[in-house]
Amino acid sequence: MLRHAVTALAAILALPFVVNAQTPSSIDGPALYQQRCAVCHGKTGRGDGPFAALLDPRPRDFTSAKFKFRSTETGSLPTDEDLTASITNGLHGTSMPSWKKFLAPEQVTALIAQVKSFSPRFASEQPRAIEMGAELEPSTEAVEAGRGVYEKLKCAACHGTDGRGAGKIAQELKDDWGRATQATNLSEPWAFRGGDTVRDIFLRFRTGMNGTPMPSFLGAATEPELWQLAVYVKSLGRKPLWQMTGAEIPAHFAEQEQRAKADLVRHGEYIAQITGCAFCHSPFREDNTMIDEFKYAGGLRFNVVPFGTFVSYNLTSDKETGLGNWTDDQIKTFVTTGVRRDGSRMLPFPMPWPNFANMKPQDLNALVAFLRSLPPVSNRIPAPTSPNIVSYLAGKFSMLILHKDPPFYSYPGNAGAPAVAGGAR
Repeated sequence: MLRHAVTALAAILALPFVVNAQTPSSIDGPALYQQRCAVCHGKTGRGDGPFAALLDPRPRDFTSAKFKFRSTETGSLPTDEDLTASITNGLHGTSMPSWKKFLAPEQVTALIAQVKSFSPRFASEQPRAIEMGAELEPSTEAVEAGRGVYEKLKCAACHGTDGRGAGKIAQELKDDWGRATQATNLSEPWAFRGGDTVRDIFLRFRTGMNGTPMPSFLGAATEPELWQLAVYVKSLGRKPLWQMTGAEIPAHFAEQEQRAKADLVRHGEYIAQITGCAFCHSPFREDNTMIDEFKYAGGLRFNVVPFGTFVSYNLTSDKETGLGNWTDDQIKTFVTTGVRRDGSRMLPFPMPWPNFANMKPQDLNALVAFLRSLPPVSNRIPAPTSPNIVSYLAGKFSMLILHKDPPFYSYPGNAGAPAVAGGAR
């Protein structure tokens, strides 16, 4: 039986602050990995830990030995120094934190050995480090030359003409595992996962990012051109919010709002992610890993004592078991007031609709647009069930007289009824 989803989410958010219980003297690599890394990367390093399906991007699958952030040739293994940098500095813009304050150097070394043990490639291959010339100093001339390289290499196809996605051609990017991925917003260098120095950016162009659509441009451009491109991309960085003053802040948010209006589905996906929709509207296995094929298709069973048992709704566009036959207004009403299509109202839990009661119309429209974009998944959700009168009265007594919070449980497995072979339900 699983604890309430919020508890698990809190565990993710608090991870860097609670994992230092072990003393720095321990350098047992396998034990350290299970304590610090397995919750995301999985017990066997396959990137399938309990929280993996909820993270974007997904944690690295170490068994594939495809590492994004390296100083080695495309397709090559990373060096120990590359792995050390990822562990100690973290990967900005992802759920991978910096472990610098929580792991001693010898512990990092032990963890690297454990990570390398997941793929036989490390036993039979050596990293092929690239040779780099001198770093190019930023200048107006270098920026203009880099702009030409950006056009030559058709970087705008994925990153847009402005580096933020405007005018991009590639709409559906997928990684080597078939999962959707997005091109980096080049105007926010502080979120660059491999670092935001000119050297860091150059490495991404020179080495490529294994496992992603980002290739190495070796052969398509000269090394001096790649340095110029790195300088140009560095110049695209906008002023971060924490450095803005006066009228810059409202202007920034106005621009963000215009971008959200221009791509409702993407904005709606962002809203669904930050509000944790998938956490409740997806079933999980006994080991806490999500059943990926039913992501957003509901089926997670909750027991809220003494109010009853509930199963999360199917949010996909399936017309029989999901939201395919709901109108936009019915979805918005349900999200913000808890009123179902039949006019009945949900309790404010497990679906916390009061939290969404004051959502802006634009955000609601975006959320609906995203839900409409979800492919249909057949998963018939059973109606809520109520407890017997004795259990109900006992639970109310515990709440009102003893002032105890109601127990809140969730259970593994899919409580829905997906379609089976032959079309039977």
